[in-house]
Amino acid sequence: MIKSYLINNSHKHASKWLVLSIDVLITIFNFFLAYVIRFGITLNFDTTNLLYQLPIIAGLSTLSFLMIGSYKGVVRHTGMRDAYNLFLAVTILISLMGFFMASSRLALMPELLNIPVSIICVHYLLNIITLTTSRLVFKYCYYYVKSKIGETSRILIYGAGDSGLITLAAVTNDSNRSLSVVGFIDDNSQKIGKTINGIKVYPSEMIDQSFITKNNIKEIVVSIPHISKKRLSEISDNLLKLKVTVKIIPAVNDWIDGKLKVSQIKEIQIEDLLERAPINMDNQNITQELNDKVILITGAAGSIGSEIVRQASYYSYRHLVLVDQAESPLYDLQQELLSKGVTNFTPIVADIRDHQRIETIFEKYRPNMVFHAAAYKHVPLMENNPCEAIKINVLGTRKLADLSSEFGVDKFVFVSTDKAVNPTNVMGATKRVAEMYIKCINRTSNTKFITTRFGNVLGSNGSVIPLFKKQIQKGGPLTVTHKDVTRFFMTIPEASQLVIEAGTMGNGGEIFIFDMGESVKIFDLAKKMIRLSGLRYPEDIDIKITGLRPGEKLYEELLADTENTLPTYHKKIMISRFDDNDCVLVKDKIDDLCIMNLLSQDHQIVGKLKEIVPEFISNNSTFESIDKINKKSIQGKQEVLV
Repeated sequence: MIKSYLINNSHKHASKWLVLSIDVLITIFNFFLAYVIRFGITLNFDTTNLLYQLPIIAGLSTLSFLMIGSYKGVVRHTGMRDAYNLFLAVTILISLMGFFMASSRLALMPELLNIPVSIICVHYLLNIITLTTSRLVFKYCYYYVKSKIGETSRILIYGAGDSGLITLAAVTNDSNRSLSVVGFIDDNSQKIGKTINGIKVYPSEMIDQSFITKNNIKEIVVSIPHISKKRLSEISDNLLKLKVTVKIIPAVNDWIDGKLKVSQIKEIQIEDLLERAPINMDNQNITQELNDKVILITGAAGSIGSEIVRQASYYSYRHLVLVDQAESPLYDLQQELLSKGVTNFTPIVADIRDHQRIETIFEKYRPNMVFHAAAYKHVPLMENNPCEAIKINVLGTRKLADLSSEFGVDKFVFVSTDKAVNPTNVMGATKRVAEMYIKCINRTSNTKFITTRFGNVLGSNGSVIPLFKKQIQKGGPLTVTHKDVTRFFMTIPEASQLVIEAGTMGNGGEIFIFDMGESVKIFDLAKKMIRLSGLRYPEDIDIKITGLRPGEKLYEELLADTENTLPTYHKKIMISRFDDNDCVLVKDKIDDLCIMNLLSQDHQIVGKLKEIVPEFISNNSTFESIDKINKKSIQGKQEVLV
């Protein structure tokens, strides 16, 4: 019954008038106690004065508390500010008592109201001690009873610094969940073994499964500000081996009104562990570049396109034109922008292959900048559907680039992929052809054509991480194509910010390469995600090796063998330099490719792709037969020459 009452009434607080009444009663009792301390338990004095003075003390104390408002604080959340308010109220009370004493001595008040100085001093000290203590007693009794009777989660806080203390306060003062902090964990030898607010600090080496089981620990909250991804990964690897939930506090900048809320403490995610340093954007350059511009974004409802839209919406643009053929995701993006108060945009359902439709859009809106993120990007699907990959990734890009040049767009920013480097699949090869066309058209156009190239983005459509999460929810197994396969990763916001930044700094003709950090082994990523879910590999969930998919390769690259890079003013963005091509010949071949694509003859089309992109060597694909024929042809020519 008591348990049910606590749960149902944990959000309620004692009436402020009840708190005021208790405070007044305490000051009245303290005044009587001051006389007892001064004259002894026998009350060896004329009690008539005391009886007259008690109502006066009650009135003065009520007035003091009302002036300061000390009774308005929530008792269970008593802190230093509440103690300070009580101190002010008691100080005002002693000042008023001193006024009465002085007045009675000057015959301005009855002699009965003459309060001895010793009584005033003792009463003052008693009030400071007992009022503050009563608050703390009520507070700790409430949490003690709640922790003993209510459903309590026992937790550890990793980090015994200032951030750990703030986390302790947030956890202790939360009324929605009953959390009990068992201890702090810290690596500082000077703190280990000591107590903070009565809570012991333990060394990290001591936290093993027996400690967790013995103390019934349910959660461990990592509360270390500015922690590096590498250090966080090391800590989480050790903690996730234990049967506990590992959580992390958000960055200080993300705290609500500068205060940490328990609701902000979230379970650690795989995105928190991938070693990506924060980006410092040159917002001044971006602001100048996007100011009063009409910006057209293709693939606007996709992972990268939608984030470019969100990032661009923060600036003083003139109008956003959002183009995508996916109706439902575009509608969702529209509702999201409207909910944030963004209204200066137009969502348009259109296919970039439809020349007349796109031309009408250019004619109506006259964009100053184009961010081209629309593409087919799923490697196995495009390996089985090369005609469609060429229609979107090559033909669609060519039409969009031609229209941008025709309508005098200032800048055209093309979103490419690391799979365009030494491609082993149709999708990567089509993106490489698009890069080549962008490079060529830049030479003859007043529009500045810029290419950005980066790897996988966390959480994007088709990304391995959402796939792993779904497989974990179903109980596994997780599927990995090869035990040694590695990939580069970056977050969607980071990739989109860098696309905008590259578009700002580009002068036309560049291929901007993003610093992707260290590559990640997918097999290790899968094991880490299993641990993050509170499960064990392979006892709870296994990992199944399925073999490389058509067109897939073990290692992704950001630079071709013939390329090198030059630095930019942004340390995460480099400029690729590669061998110049004969643009007339390249354009002719691309024209031939687009015409051949109408015949829907997969092997002929892919053969033409390999002619345009000589480094395109298929891997684990039916199109490997073309490479064998080409190799024999080259060998035959060499023999003839010999």
